[in-house]
Amino acid sequence: MNINKAIRELYAEKKRLDNVIASLEEMQQTPALVSAAVSEKKRGRRSMDEQARAQVSDRMKRYWAGRRKPADPVQQTNA
Repeated sequence: MNINKAIRELYAEKKRLDNVIASLEEMQQTPALVSAAVSEKKRGRRSMDEQARAQVSDRMKRYWAGRRKPADPVQQTNA
């Protein structure tokens, strides 16, 4: 095993770990900025305007009217 190669690899890994530690420390120092960014997102349902609500109402009225119709008129007269 080449000792010089092992030393170079260890220094490279140390540099990578130092970068990760620095970024974690930076995140730890600024929790207010992270939470502010999360709280700015709008959550919940989107409201419908009056026209969209009327369209849904008409569509559901047609749907339930179709559901109330007898499926087979022959079965209705025999029952």
